[in-house]
Amino acid sequence: MSRLVGALALGLLSAACAPGSGGGGGGSGASHAVSDHPLIGAPAPDFELQSFDGKSEVALAASSGKVTIVDFWATWCEPCRASFPAYQELLDDFGGKLEVIGISVDEEPSGIAAFKSTTGVKFPIAWDEGQGVAKSYQPPTMPTSFVVDKNGVVRFVHAGFTGGDEAQIRAEVSGLF
Repeated sequence: MSRLVGALALGLLSAACAPGSGGGGGGSGASHAVSDHPLIGAPAPDFELQSFDGKSEVALAASSGKVTIVDFWATWCEPCRASFPAYQELLDDFGGKLEVIGISVDEEPSGIAAFKSTTGVKFPIAWDEGQGVAKSYQPPTMPTSFVVDKNGVVRFVHAGFTGGDEAQIRAEVSGLF
């Protein structure tokens, strides 16, 4: 019975932002803050990944001492496309006090460069080949962002993205400086 429930839950989460679904957001502008994620209040799992183009390393440790948004996303996810410019705006507004790291969970890296170019973001993007980092963070849907404080502790988790969510994330980030 528990396997059936687990399989059903996984299917529902996968459908939240399935290709073409536009999911991950309810369109209501309501917050998608997750209050019961197991990482809230715990150290953020460290990671080192190659950037999607293989030219540099993307590591959480490089953001030590700064508030960091670790965002799990995929090229086929429309709410992910909407979230990227909002995260870039936060990054621009907060200057050197904030870092944003985008981690693609795509099966292949082929569409990542075009996605980054289309959204116009400048923050580091890594490809999580095999999704090992995603397994350690357990994002419930795409996108899911983890707001990590200056000491490396996960303080907030947001599953999905709808226009307006950036206001709550901005307030959370501001409170961590």
